[in-house]
Amino acid sequence: MPSSTLLIKNGQIINRGVVSSGDIFIKNDRIEKIASTIDIEADTVIDATGKWVIPGIIDDQVHFREPGMTYKADIASESRAAIAGGVTTFMEMPNTRPSALTQELLQDKYDMAYRSAYSNYSFFMGASNENIEDVLKTNPQNVCGVKVFMGSSTGNMLVDNEKVLNNIFSNVDMLIATHCEDEATIRTNMAAFQEKYGDNLSATHHPLIRNTEGCLISSTLASTLAKKHNTRLHILHISTAEEIALFTNKIPLAEKLITSEACVHHMYFTADDYSRLGNKIKCNPAIKAAHNRDAIRAAVIDGTIDIIATDHAPHTLEEKERPYSHAPAGLPLVQHALNIMLDMYQDGLFTLEQIVEKMCHTPAICFQIGNRGYIDEGYKADIAIIDPDLEFTVAPDNIAYKCGWSPLEGKTFKGKNVNTIVNGKIVYDYKTQLFRQGCGERLTFTR
Repeated sequence: MPSSTLLIKNGQIINRGVVSSGDIFIKNDRIEKIASTIDIEADTVIDATGKWVIPGIIDDQVHFREPGMTYKADIASESRAAIAGGVTTFMEMPNTRPSALTQELLQDKYDMAYRSAYSNYSFFMGASNENIEDVLKTNPQNVCGVKVFMGSSTGNMLVDNEKVLNNIFSNVDMLIATHCEDEATIRTNMAAFQEKYGDNLSATHHPLIRNTEGCLISSTLASTLAKKHNTRLHILHISTAEEIALFTNKIPLAEKLITSEACVHHMYFTADDYSRLGNKIKCNPAIKAAHNRDAIRAAVIDGTIDIIATDHAPHTLEEKERPYSHAPAGLPLVQHALNIMLDMYQDGLFTLEQIVEKMCHTPAICFQIGNRGYIDEGYKADIAIIDPDLEFTVAPDNIAYKCGWSPLEGKTFKGKNVNTIVNGKIVYDYKTQLFRQGCGERLTFTR
């Protein structure tokens, strides 16, 4: 095949904690040269004057619902939404239907992504109380990790047997990602609230049912097991101030045994928003009181929490409009995660360098993704270009999620991703509404 070239001119490049003006020359799928000025003819030239150029966002936690729930989302629709938001790489969770609990079912998902994804992809292997033999067959070089639901899960993926947990933590030699909520605590709370409120239960009760205690008990257990067995543990979607004490910013990320993730909704919404948005922001773990949000933001900034992600989990609006006890948990976010962070940048809460570090650099370090996550010569050309002055209002006609709604509808954001490049190919252009499929690759890991 003849080589293809792309030249990005005059951008404000945000990379490795520095903002610099310059050009980027891409040949085929890699960044070949970065300099203040590059005068090389290219097949395609993007004028990025006045725009921010960042590494493509790596989202380490999404639920794209395929197979089994494609009426609400699928790999094609949600990865299409992802590239519109500057996300060039996703890691998807195993609680589909059927759940990815065997190597064959896991490979099925990779085959689906090969056919339909708009971005780079990886899929977690799922653990259950019965499938340790299949879990141990997982290849650390081409699978992002093993997912353990130590709390509520879709299907049969709840791992609540301590003997099984010890077996998993002592034998798995790759990253284990955990959902940490103590199921016994949640069940006790739910029974008490149902007895007291009956049919009057609402989303405002959600953070009290799925409370701080439930999260802390489970996260503490996961941390204890990881330390006992020297396991590489990554705790997902921290939602409480109390859990932050389980982590450290005293050592470099690459040397951490135990790492953690914050999701944009736990950094943006608070329990006060349930009165306005109700089940639309019902998620597990729950969005809680404002002091938790503020503590999570601070822990992200000081390096105690390592990664910013979405836990993108779409459901239909009809499902969300059911009574609280019957409405599923989860909300769609992958298209708008960058906008949420830029909104906090506009408020002076985060710098651009911090946003790039936590959404692009640290996922690559944490998961040991080779040659991605940075704008460096020789690296894969995964890039997002942002117009910092472009304003838009989230509305049904510009929502790319298959479910067709967002809890952010009516919100006007300043700053918009206008071009997304995956492996050196332009896969999204805001002006022309180009969406290009088939340029993504399966991730590999340097483990």
